[in-house]
Amino acid sequence: MADDHTHVQEFFTPRAAGWDTRFPDDDPAYAAAVKALGLRPGDAVLDAGCGTGRALPFLRNAVGPDGAVLGADLTPAMLDEAAHAGRDQAAQLLLADVARLPVASEALDAVFAAGLIAHLPRPAENLRELARAVRPGGLLALFHPIGRAALAARQGRRLAADDLRAEPNLRQLLAGSGWRMTSYVDEEHRFLALAVNQGSGVSQGESVSQA
Repeated sequence: MADDHTHVQEFFTPRAAGWDTRFPDDDPAYAAAVKALGLRPGDAVLDAGCGTGRALPFLRNAVGPDGAVLGADLTPAMLDEAAHAGRDQAAQLLLADVARLPVASEALDAVFAAGLIAHLPRPAENLRELARAVRPGGLLALFHPIGRAALAARQGRRLAADDLRAEPNLRQLLAGSGWRMTSYVDEEHRFLALAVNQGSGVSQGESVSQA
């Protein structure tokens, strides 16, 4: 577990300070993805791997003042940037691993996750932990502000057949982790997969607090 933490933190810590300026035009894509999640006033939602918190103001607007918004990330520097940008006013920021969320079972109505799946060390187990924290019938959004092909081109690589975000792979992965995929969009300027929690029960994560 420590090695997984170190790898993620080593990747994101030196990038945190300039993260938002690298992708200044992504806000409309975040707003559209949050809208597609279909949150209601009063809902409780987690931004898993929230980074600098780009989605947090949109999530707050969706759930309103009576809702609960949590932003969890493993990298302190990313959370510092979120607070510096004032996004801690929209959500409670948590230094936490999505593999072991400090959230009671079935406490959440939804999870929003931008760019998260590529950084999950054990995707099936980690997605089951997200399902544990979400009520049956609750929702999951796996989002990226550009599609798979555009991201691969940006990173100088080719799409591989075993890419977790490919539709058949992701559908199977979600189905084995307590989720049923209901929508899949992979376009140049948007990747968004939506899923509903099938009621997977409690995973190995520890429930220590109520959201």
